[in-house]
Amino acid sequence: MKVLTIIPAYNEEKSIADVISQIKLNLPEIDIVAVNDGSSDATSAKAESAGARVINLPFNLGIGGAMQTGYLYAKNNKYDIAIQVDGDGQHNPVYIHNLMEPIIEGKVDMVIGSRFIKKTYYKPSLARKAGIVFFSSLVRFLTNQKVKDATSGFRVVNKEIIQYFSNYYPTDYPEVDVLVKLYRKGFKVIEMPVEMQERKTGKSSITPLRSIYYMVKVTISLLIGSLKIADE
Repeated sequence: MKVLTIIPAYNEEKSIADVISQIKLNLPEIDIVAVNDGSSDATSAKAESAGARVINLPFNLGIGGAMQTGYLYAKNNKYDIAIQVDGDGQHNPVYIHNLMEPIIEGKVDMVIGSRFIKKTYYKPSLARKAGIVFFSSLVRFLTNQKVKDATSGFRVVNKEIIQYFSNYYPTDYPEVDVLVKLYRKGFKVIEMPVEMQERKTGKSSITPLRSIYYMVKVTISLLIGSLKIADE
C-alpha cells in the first residue's frame, strides 16, 4: 500500500525541515511531498534538504491550489492513501498511524484529526474559536452531520477521495467546503482525537478581520451551492 504525506508550505523555512524530519522519524516508510506555494524564502531548499520531494508552484495559489497540486501528484503516482500535514509544525506525526487505521481497514473514506473530541491543551484565540464553532455549525446545518473540528487540516484520505480532490479542491477555507461536498457525495468521514502542537515559528495568515471575511464568503458560497442542488 502506497502512502503519501502532502505538506502545503508558504514561507515556512523555519519549521518545514523539522516537520519533515519528525514525519520520517515516526513513519520512515511513508513518502513525503512538500508543495512550495510560491514562497519568497528558503522553504523549497529546506524541504529538499530534509529529504522531501518538492513541487515548486510559480506563485502563491493559496492552500486550495497547493493541496490540489499534492492530490494530483498522489493520483498520478498511484498512491492509496494521502495524509495532509501543515508545514508549521502544529500537526504531530505520532498520531498518523492511528488516523490511517480506519482507512486501511476500509471502514471510512476520510479521517480528521480533531482537537475537540477529547479535552486537550489546545487553546485557540477567541476569533479562531468563534470561526471553528461557526463553521462546524454551518456544516451540520447543511449536511445534518455533526463535526466538532471542521477547520482541522490534519486529514487522511483514501484513493477515492484522492481522485476526487485531484479534480476539485476549493480555494477559500477548503477544509469546510470539502466536508460539505464529501458528505453530499456519500463519502464516510469520521473524527479522531489528536493533540495539536503550538505553531513553532511565524504566525497565521488568518487575522480576525480576514476570518470574518472568509466566514461571510464561504457561507454565501455554500448556501448558493445548496440552493443549486435543491433546484436540480
